[in-house]
Amino acid sequence: MLRFKSLGSGSAGNGTVVETQHGGQTTRLLVDCGFGQKQLDQRLALAGLQASQIDAIFITHEHGDHVGCAPQWALRHRIPVWMSHGTQAAIGPHDWDGLLHIARDTSAIEVGGLQLMPFTVPHDAREPLQLCCRSGDAQLGILTDLGHATPHVLEQLMGCQAMLLECNHDTELLAASRYPAFLKQRVGGMYGHLANQAAAEIAQTLVGGGLRHIMAAHLSEQNNRPELALAALAEAAVCSGLTLGVADAATGTDWLAVAV
Repeated sequence: MLRFKSLGSGSAGNGTVVETQHGGQTTRLLVDCGFGQKQLDQRLALAGLQASQIDAIFITHEHGDHVGCAPQWALRHRIPVWMSHGTQAAIGPHDWDGLLHIARDTSAIEVGGLQLMPFTVPHDAREPLQLCCRSGDAQLGILTDLGHATPHVLEQLMGCQAMLLECNHDTELLAASRYPAFLKQRVGGMYGHLANQAAAEIAQTLVGGGLRHIMAAHLSEQNNRPELALAALAEAAVCSGLTLGVADAATGTDWLAVAV
């Protein structure tokens, strides 16, 4: 069984727990750690978990809402961490005390009963990676923080039954926002964040590969609304059987099973 739960998703912090039970063994991965240590502990507690039950951490890139307290929390609880070499360099020097492992594009990682496949994405970070998580025939895609989907990105996600998919902004709300021009250009650019319609186009492409559930994530508090993200994704859901939801910034999501 493969399931996942967002602990919260937005510009103030991101974290997702991926869990599998395979062969009598339970494995839990924390993807991103974009909170303070106390807040992360509290969010895990609301999920019915504690730090000692996390087997590994995967950091997608160095931005504060994703790396958060990872160096301190990992050392405190002796949890191994995976990230790209570029992310490590961008975070700066830390004594990981042997806990750090380097992740690379399309180089598989085994963590207990989970098989992880990192892949590069176009985003304004040093060496950002997003992730596919597999257990048996069940596969979850985690795709946030990218400006557009390259053929490489789509190829890696084909076959996922469920996705945590960035729906960062509505283009009209972003254009009318109080953001300065440079920030609007960054967010809406090719190395920024996915607009609702761009996320819907990704969903339409992946439906043929078995995609059944999408959880919209990383919604901008100022430049998006849940109903707008869901409306855009609903176009991809027509005649496809897709079920949709939204990851809240404060509470994340319920536990969601990845159905094969």
